[in-house]
Amino acid sequence: MSGFVFNEKPIQIERGDGAYVYGDNGTEYLDMGASYACVPLGHGHPAVQDAVTEQFEKLTYVQASYPNAQRTALYELLADTAPDPIDKTWLCNSGTEANEAALKFARSATGNSKIVATMQGFHGRTMGALATTWKNKYKKPYEPLIGDVEFVPYDDAEALDEAVDEDTAAFIVEPVQGEGGINPASAGYLDAAREITEDAGAALVFDEVQTGMGRTGALWNSQRANVTPDMITSAKGLGNGFPVGATLCRDWIAENYGSHASTFSGGPVISAAAGATVSTIAEDDVPENAAAMGEYLQTELAAAIGDEVRDIRGEGLMIGVEVGRGANKALKQLALNHGILALPAGRTVVRLLPPLTIDEAHADEVVEAMAEVVG
Repeated sequence: MSGFVFNEKPIQIERGDGAYVYGDNGTEYLDMGASYACVPLGHGHPAVQDAVTEQFEKLTYVQASYPNAQRTALYELLADTAPDPIDKTWLCNSGTEANEAALKFARSATGNSKIVATMQGFHGRTMGALATTWKNKYKKPYEPLIGDVEFVPYDDAEALDEAVDEDTAAFIVEPVQGEGGINPASAGYLDAAREITEDAGAALVFDEVQTGMGRTGALWNSQRANVTPDMITSAKGLGNGFPVGATLCRDWIAENYGSHASTFSGGPVISAAAGATVSTIAEDDVPENAAAMGEYLQTELAAAIGDEVRDIRGEGLMIGVEVGRGANKALKQLALNHGILALPAGRTVVRLLPPLTIDEAHADEVVEAMAEVVG
C-alpha cells in the first residue's frame, strides 16, 4: 500500500446517506462520529449538494482578491450569525489554519508574544497551533515549535489569572475540550476568562472547531455560554464535509491583523458549501435538535450503563462516555458487532459526535449497543 500517513481501519467506506455510511460490501453503519463532527447535516444533504453542484458548473476557483458572490455571501452570513460585536471573517481551509491565523492576529494586534493555552487542549497540527496543543506525542517529533507558550489547568480560573499578564497576546481555549476527553467548562470559567483577558488587554480566542455549527445546542457555544470572545475559530462542520475553516474577529483584531494570506481562502465552491451548511443549520433549528437529542441520549445512556462506566458527560451532541482503558476495544466492538462508528477521546473515552439531525431511534440504537459492549 502506497499510503502511510493514517493508520487505516479495516472498513472501506463507499457512500453515505444521512446518518449512515456504507462499506464496500454494502454493510450499513450508523455514523456516530460524523467523521470527526464534519457532517453536522448528515451525509449527502441536498441543500449542500445542490449549492456545490450549481457553483461548480459556473466557476470552480478564483483567488480571494477578486470579489465573488458566494464568498461575499458567506462573509455576510457568518457576520450575521456570530455573536455581536464579532463581524469580520478570515476564511481558510481547516481548523488548524484557523487557529494559526488567530494566534498570528493576536500577536499582531496586541504587540505581545505570550500565548496561554490549556492542559489537555488540542488546537491543530501546524507549527503554531501545535505549540498550543498539550500532548507531547503530537509535538515531540517536530520541536522546536514557536516559543512563549504557557499551559494552565483547564477550568481553573485562578491559574489562568496568574498566567495572563501584560505580556500576553492571547488565551486560546475550547469551550468544551474534545480530544482531551469531552470536558465541558464549568459555569463561570468562560466568564472569568473574558474578564481576565480583557483586564490584561489580551485576546480571548474560543476554539469552536468542534463545538461550533450547532453541536452543543447553539450555533456557537459562546452564545450558549453567553460569553463573547475576541475571536472564534471554526472548521469541521462548517462545510458539511468540504474543507473550510474560518477565524471570526472583533474589529480591534481585524484592524491590526498584520499580513496574512491564503491562496485558497474562500474559493467559490467551498463558500457555496459553507453558506448552504450554515444557513440550513440556522433555518432548520438544527441546534435545538442537537440540544434535545443530546439530553435524551445522555439520559438514556445514564439509565442503561451509568453504573458500568466512570462518567457520561458533554453538551448537546458532543458526548463522552468514560469507559476506562478499554475505549479502543469498545470502539472496535461497536463497529464490527453493532454497525456503529464512534471515536476515541484519548485512551479512556468513547466520543459521540453524530450528525445533528439524528432522532430518538438512532439514539436508542446506540444505547442498546453500548449496553451490550460495556456490559
